[in-house]
Amino acid sequence: MIHVHIARPPDEAARAIFEQELAPNFTITYGPDRPPSADYHILVQGRPSPAELDQAPNLHAVIVPWAGIPPETLDLVRQRPHLSLHNLHYNAQPVAELTFALLLAAAKFIVPLDQALRQHDWTPRYQPPPSMLLSGKQGMILGYGAIGQALAPLCQAIGMKLWGVRRQLTAPYQDAHHVSVISADDWESRLPQTDVLLITLPLTAVTENIIDAPQLAALPPGAVLVNVGRGPLVNARALYEVLRDGHLRAAALDVWYNYPQSPQQRTKTPPAPVPLETLPNIVMSPHRGGTTDEKEDTRWTHLAQLLNTAVANKTLANQVDLDQGY
Repeated sequence: MIHVHIARPPDEAARAIFEQELAPNFTITYGPDRPPSADYHILVQGRPSPAELDQAPNLHAVIVPWAGIPPETLDLVRQRPHLSLHNLHYNAQPVAELTFALLLAAAKFIVPLDQALRQHDWTPRYQPPPSMLLSGKQGMILGYGAIGQALAPLCQAIGMKLWGVRRQLTAPYQDAHHVSVISADDWESRLPQTDVLLITLPLTAVTENIIDAPQLAALPPGAVLVNVGRGPLVNARALYEVLRDGHLRAAALDVWYNYPQSPQQRTKTPPAPVPLETLPNIVMSPHRGGTTDEKEDTRWTHLAQLLNTAVANKTLANQVDLDQGY
């Protein structure tokens, strides 16, 4: 039997779904504290303490029950070569759907049109249209992982052509979605032909500021950018300037640079170090890409499916590359 300890138990409904989906080869314990025997083989904990890792002699795997890896968790596991680190991609579909919604909102200027009409102002109807026709446009999904692969069919349904950028690739190929998959060495040369840049990368030391002033300048005039990865993937000042000056048609963000650190700060924390909120050509969403009514049920279904791979394949899926950080 494989003993799995889940540090933060689900609610009763999600727990029932999880245990129904789980193969019979597991012993499950729940609770914020280590079980008395500490004999678990797999720990489900996003931010484990050193004690949770060191006082379980049979521990060989840690599962972070969401997609991104906290830096402190990555550091702890790197210091313990006998451990593997894994994560969940349960939020891929909802994040892909929000990404597509943000793209439409930005490309069609839905928010300022809505705001004007709420004031009974019809003036935008009689002005030159800022709206972009997305059909036939070339998009690039920078970070063609679980979210990117869920996003691709949505974009293709309206006639977009797509490049998908993957970290490790021996040669370009076309995948089952008819996306042209290219390597991380090739994407920058294609920016001048990229009408829509969709960013779904994780944040690491390598990817921070991966989109800076030179990359933004390389995009064609009138391009649209959507970032649902992490805020610091895109240099905030550079993004502000290309939006302000009109080189980019529009942008949409669900990820930010500053977050409230307490409930009291939730109504007075600027999301960026520059005044992006003053620009009419940006759509702002408060990092809710993975939030749906079904969020917790989906999370625990995916966790059960992930654990079941340890039985079916003798190895646990979704292993994080400790060097790359994702």
